[in-house]
Amino acid sequence: MTDAERVVVLREHGPWTAVPLEPEAGRTLSMTDFVDARPDPSAPGDPRRWLIRAGSKVGTVRIGGVQLTITPKLPVRRLFFLLGYVLDPGAHWGHGDGDVLVGGHDGILPAVAHAFECQAERALRRGMLQGYRHLEDALAVVRGRIRESDQMRRRYGIPVPVEVCFDEYTVDIPENRLLLAAANRLTRLPDLHGDIRGRLTRLRLRLDGVGDLRRGAPLPSWTPSRLNNRYVPALRLAELILGEASIEQRGMDTAVSGFLLDLAKVFEDFVTVGLREALRPHGGRCRFQAQHHLDEAAAVLLKPDLVWYDDAGRPLGVADAKYKAEKEKEGFPNSDLYQMLAYCTELGVPSGHLVYARGHAPMTSHRVRRTGAVLTQHALDLDQEPSAVLAAVARIAEHIADGR
Repeated sequence: MTDAERVVVLREHGPWTAVPLEPEAGRTLSMTDFVDARPDPSAPGDPRRWLIRAGSKVGTVRIGGVQLTITPKLPVRRLFFLLGYVLDPGAHWGHGDGDVLVGGHDGILPAVAHAFECQAERALRRGMLQGYRHLEDALAVVRGRIRESDQMRRRYGIPVPVEVCFDEYTVDIPENRLLLAAANRLTRLPDLHGDIRGRLTRLRLRLDGVGDLRRGAPLPSWTPSRLNNRYVPALRLAELILGEASIEQRGMDTAVSGFLLDLAKVFEDFVTVGLREALRPHGGRCRFQAQHHLDEAAAVLLKPDLVWYDDAGRPLGVADAKYKAEKEKEGFPNSDLYQMLAYCTELGVPSGHLVYARGHAPMTSHRVRRTGAVLTQHALDLDQEPSAVLAAVARIAEHIADGR
């Protein structure tokens, strides 16, 4: 962060906040889905007065000399458990070493950067992973196999250089490229403490001989295996850092960079992955966002977050995650019940389950008149120990498995 840069702290789903912004920066923010932004109606003659309100995305955004830091309502160590579980359910991040992985940081970006550096350090503790990489090149000597068609087309009548292809045993493989790209990306982001930035710089030096990814190029693919097993946690985080959470936009009125997590998506992913894992002992298979249609003409699309099928492909249960708490006086929204009834009707299942975040209402079931379908609303308290959160998810899975 530069000395001239101002820091504005917003709260997830907090109130509108007045923020001085250059008109171009305000217009840019209003065209994104990072936050809600609009000109301040109380100052119609001042184009630099803007009102900003955060939604479910948390993290850090830098725009037009202003750093927006959006803090989650959930403690970062709890949020990191949800995130880590989605990335790798078998690792159960947050059990025991969760506080170590976030390093005591209360910001999303510093916590993720600290965790990535720790996991990358563990991955490289026994040295860099090496593997074979297929290369095509023009060399002064023959190596591997001559690409005869390319030699004829490009070097007709000239003996050297020779168009060849060969496999090289190297550290420049997808796994190491992902680690280096994530480290490079993090060092360009705001809101990183000097100690984390320094450790990331040392990590980049350790990855000497690894090629960086071209900006805009697709991420290299990799497959978990016995050989790269020690890399897996770091690679999962690297893909998160380089994926949708990372923001680097140009070509708009004002350049935007940062790192944002959509907590609605994190919660949805956690619930669906958690239910899938809890339903494994009951057999069948789960699909996320499976496409179905409500009407015979297939004009009304339905995409429940999770559908549980038997081995023959028949739907057995359905669940939907809702990242919103019940209203204090009104309870859960009725519109969610209508949506779930549509899912149950189309799938032909006897019950459907709605899972809410940060709710405080007790579990509520509704038997629908004439159809007999049972719609159940669950409140999942995320601010508790990981084992308790997973136990609550397992209880929801038991309801689904029992057809209740």
